[in-house]
This record gives sequence, C-alpha cells and structure tokens, in this order.
Amino acid sequence: MPTRYWRGICGRLRIRAAMTVETLHPGSAGAPAAPIPTKRRHARHRLEWPTLFVALAIHGGFLTLTAFFRELPLLVSAPLMSLLLAWYSSLQHETIHGHPTPSRRFNAALGALPLALWIPYTVYRETHLRHHRHGGRGLTQVARDPESFYLPAGALSRVGRLRRWIHRANCTLAGRLILGPALAIAAFWSGEFRRVRSGDRRRVRIWARHALGVALVLTWTVGVCHVPLLVYAALIVYPSVSISHLRSFAEHRADADPLLRTRVVEAHPLWALVFLNNNLHIAHHAKPKIPWYQLPRVWGQMRHPAYERGLVFDGGYREVIQKYFFRPYISLDFDGA
Repeated sequence: MPTRYWRGICGRLRIRAAMTVETLHPGSAGAPAAPIPTKRRHARHRLEWPTLFVALAIHGGFLTLTAFFRELPLLVSAPLMSLLLAWYSSLQHETIHGHPTPSRRFNAALGALPLALWIPYTVYRETHLRHHRHGGRGLTQVARDPESFYLPAGALSRVGRLRRWIHRANCTLAGRLILGPALAIAAFWSGEFRRVRSGDRRRVRIWARHALGVALVLTWTVGVCHVPLLVYAALIVYPSVSISHLRSFAEHRADADPLLRTRVVEAHPLWALVFLNNNLHIAHHAKPKIPWYQLPRVWGQMRHPAYERGLVFDGGYREVIQKYFFRPYISLDFDGA
C-alpha cells in the first residue's frame, strides 16, 4: 500500500499530519527515528541471500525428510513435513512479490513445484497480487478480494442449517484449522472447474502444467520414497494448510474504514521464521516489496500507532487462540463493502 495509507491511520490516532509512518519512533511519538529501509533502484539487482538460504533449506529438507520418511516415527516425520510445507508456502509468497532475485523466472522456479498438490503456483500468484490491488481499499470485500473469508450479503440465509453451521464454525480458529482447509480447497477447485468447463484455454494449460508438477512430486514421494499417498495428503498437506490458516486467521477483519482492516500478530521467532514474518501483515501491506528479513525493522516504525488503535496481537498466537479458538473472529454478513 502507498505510504499515504498509513498516514491516514496516524491522523486518526491524533498524530499530527506532518508525521508519517517513516518518522514514528516505536517508543515515543514524534521522536526522530531511523528511516524505514527502502529498496534503491540498484538494490533490485542484488541477490537476497537470506531468502536463498531459506529456499535451499526447504528444498533440501523436503528431499531429506521424504527420503528418510519411513525410517522416522510417523509422529515425528509428518509434523515436520507439514511445517516444511507451510514454510514452503511462505517462500512461494516471497517469490510472488519479486524475491529473492531480479529474475521473475528464477523466483518462480523456486516456488513453482506443487509440494502441497492442490493449487497451481500461477493461479496463487495472480490471486494474491489481486489481493494487494487498490491500495488496500478492497481488502475483505468478496467482490474485490480473492482471499476474503467473507460471504456475499444474504448468502447465509440461502443455505441449509448444516452449511450455515459450517460457515460459522469456520469463523472460529478451531473451525478454520479443522474445516478451513477442506472448505478453501473445495471452493477453489469448484471455481477453477467452472473456468475450465467454460472453455478458458489458458486455465486448461495452467492445470496441465500443474498436473505434470504434481506427477513429479508424487513420483518422488510415493514412487521413490514410498510415502503412502493418503498419508501425504491427509497427514502432511492438510495440516500444512491448517498451519497457513493459523497465520492468515487474524490478518484481516472487515471494517467500514479500509485503513483498519489489517492486523499484526507478534509471533514467537519460530513462527515468524515459518511465516517469513508475514505475520507482521500491516508492514507487509504497507511495503510489499520489502524482503521478509527487513519487515521487523519496518514494523518497528509502524507499531506505535497500530498498537494504540488495537490492531496488534502482542501476545502472539497464544492470544489469538485464547480469544478466538471457539469464538468467531469475523461476522460473515459484513465484508466491509
């Protein structure tokens, strides 16, 4: 989002208009602070080594864990691989935003392999970039935000009691972790099937390439490493989507004011690494081109006004769990439009 987006937040917090996010000190309003790191023109020609090391760790870890999968107890190997796939999803997110090299093709190659099986990288990239459009003014709105968890107005009244219960359960953290992956995958596949059936040739090509990638992944995992397909799908892929849903659960919440639709969860360093600091979601939306390892510095400049406005879970995911494990976080009938 442009910096003026966050100037609006500062103004609403009674911080003088002369102050921008870049000059806010995390500890005291008005004190000068080090400028937020921004990418100079030549910086885009540099390699981002921390992200490259993460990519090496993920791909190497995947090959190692799958190769020794049957040698490890299932209660160890399956959770480790789920965490690895969630980490890989975070890496894919980085590549979508132009990291870690100036080459879009190389970046895509780092994240294109469909380890989670269910979503083509190209579609993920396109939908996520639409999520970032319009300077955040369309966040959470069903008609404009492809990553919205809300429903169109009146949709709940047109479904049966069971589906209504399922949708409402998905507004709690427990429901999002248990039911959320199945709902998200089913909704995504349904939409994609309609596009393919309508004759969208580009979509057909995307899914054909995706099928080849899935075949490659399954040839290694199932054919070579003898990981049972059901185990891979149910005990590795599905929980990995749940882990990603833990991160995204509190990221956005509808509000009449578009400036107040994004939240931050100040996570434990382990979760911050798995999510590549995307839990600092206000900072990410404000500076989407900043690499993950610079986001904490960016967030340090933004924290004070966001915290005062109640946009921060400073207790981390433990706070999110305590507050919303069985309580709804959002109301499906209002998407902020």
